[in-house]
Amino acid sequence: MLHASDEPPTLLPTYVVSVARSPQAIETLPIEVRIIGGDALAAAPTIDTALRDDPGFSLFRRNSSFSANPTAQGVSIRGVGPSGASRTAVLLDGLPLNDPFGGWITWGAVPALSLEGAEIAHGGGSGTWGNAALGGTVALASAPLATTAGTLDVQAGSDGLWRADLAHTQALASGAVRLDARAEGLSGFHPVPPEDRGDVDRPLDHRHRLAQVAWSHRLATDTEARLTARLFEEDRGNGTELQENHTELGHLALALEGREAAQPLWQAAAWMQRSDYSSFFTAVSADRMQETPANDQFSVPATAAGAQASRIFRHTGATTVAGADLRWVEGETREDYFYRDGAFTQRRQAGGVQHTLGAFLHHDRALGERWHLTGALRIDHWAGRDGHTQETTLATGAITRDDIHPDRDGVEFSPRLGVSAMLARDTRVRAAAYRAFRQPTLNEYFRPFRVGSTSTLANADLDPETLDGVDLGLEQALGAARLSLGAFWNRLEDGVGNITLTSGPAGTTRQRQNIEEIRVRGLEVALRWSPLEALTLRAAGLAVDAEVAAARAQPGLVGKRLAQVPDYVVTFAADWQATTDTRVGASLRACGRQFEDDENRLVLAAAATVDVRIDHRISPGAAGFLELQNILDRPAQTSRSPAGLVTYDQPRALRGGVRFIW
Repeated sequence: MLHASDEPPTLLPTYVVSVARSPQAIETLPIEVRIIGGDALAAAPTIDTALRDDPGFSLFRRNSSFSANPTAQGVSIRGVGPSGASRTAVLLDGLPLNDPFGGWITWGAVPALSLEGAEIAHGGGSGTWGNAALGGTVALASAPLATTAGTLDVQAGSDGLWRADLAHTQALASGAVRLDARAEGLSGFHPVPPEDRGDVDRPLDHRHRLAQVAWSHRLATDTEARLTARLFEEDRGNGTELQENHTELGHLALALEGREAAQPLWQAAAWMQRSDYSSFFTAVSADRMQETPANDQFSVPATAAGAQASRIFRHTGATTVAGADLRWVEGETREDYFYRDGAFTQRRQAGGVQHTLGAFLHHDRALGERWHLTGALRIDHWAGRDGHTQETTLATGAITRDDIHPDRDGVEFSPRLGVSAMLARDTRVRAAAYRAFRQPTLNEYFRPFRVGSTSTLANADLDPETLDGVDLGLEQALGAARLSLGAFWNRLEDGVGNITLTSGPAGTTRQRQNIEEIRVRGLEVALRWSPLEALTLRAAGLAVDAEVAAARAQPGLVGKRLAQVPDYVVTFAADWQATTDTRVGASLRACGRQFEDDENRLVLAAAATVDVRIDHRISPGAAGFLELQNILDRPAQTSRSPAGLVTYDQPRALRGGVRFIW
């Protein structure tokens, strides 16, 4: 008779929900999905830092949300049209995290200690999630509200970093309540190298505060309600004496779930978001000794509300999910500009209303013992209403511009069809074809912005983006290793890019414009190997060719690479359980050269960073860690201006802390 410890382990399939809105075994999916555990998300400096373990995941610029401007935190997967507006749907517990006005993600507003894990689905996900899921879907999931438990994490580090993070769950008679709270500050580091700094330069610094309460209650044996309220506030310094921004976010959601035989049967949710953002832009002299106010976006308020419902039907060897969702967004930029004689002279108010209403059907079924079919079909009606741009003279109140932009609407069909097959015990193949779409954000339609001497204009006449894509993949088990290979081809129509209009000594002016056709194709590889029980090695790579294929309105861009897309990205990680109480980890991320601009004149050099971390359990209820980031102190370029000024990501930095668990 075998003792329990002698029994061979039972390997349960991993289930994901980001692809179908219902649990589906990852082995049956026709697209690539990467899973990142909750421990990795909680241990990383920021959530998006942990997600970059997947080389296909990136923000608009190379630096993470630790130091990036909030408007540069748009998510891209596989280099599909990176910009400040995400071309990836980012979800927390099935509800959108994308900013209602700009589409970017405020990663600091997510309570990392309470996350159970993340799914990164590669490939157009509009068939399930609709708007913005062109490149894929990132689904963050909170840990279930269950037993009484808590965690307190206290950290400190280089550049004046400090953080206090708390998560506590209290079990109740018919449910539970969880409190998350975090406060963080950073004195900052200089993005401009010493030889280029002037009197106006300051470190990139930030301070933020987060509070969230989640309450679950069993309404009946098979029905549970969950209410979540979240508040977030952040201040950031953007590298000079005057440039700074402020963010305020509020979120309220009610979700209901019905279960049958311990499996999800139906879900419904309603939610509301409220955000306000302000940012101050300046013009900096060539010697960086003086800066002049250029634009004061003193308030960018936005409100969003939505609802969704879905029903799961299970049949022998098949599952069908049907549902509908809607989202309404209203926002406006309010800004002062044209600085003369010590004061702004003009004021602009511009914005509008957007809404989408969609219905979807998702079906997956086994086709015999080896094959599995997955299909999705979605229809969305989108609309833009009440678009307006009004400009006034501050001294007199006289209206100098009063544009009412035409209402617009349309219908988008987003199908997806895929198959997977186990050709042998250790070999699986997959293939998928899909179509996805994205409605430009209110930010792209109405809000201009400035970075250094480069101004980017809004464009109220933008058309929605559509993407057609094909994925192929092979997975092979090789003893203690597992290899995954993939190839993809995407055709993005009317992709929104920042197009250069003029460039000269006085500065550069760009405008958001549709690009007729962008082609994105590439190869992916991932390898996981455990040569020893205590040692796990992971390596992954992405090679991508993203270029403009057709552009009648901008013929000079044809053949140019897409801005902010590197030639390649490679990641490597090693985890070693050195002793029962000590764990050592190392990671590397390297990316090829990329271009800052649409004309491919401003090159960002290839870069690589290496991090090392040691975790040690001090007692059953306490653990400490030390992490050395960018251990080789290699400079990583994050931007290059037309005048030649280069900024850099954080140099070598140390952080450490203690975590208490009860």
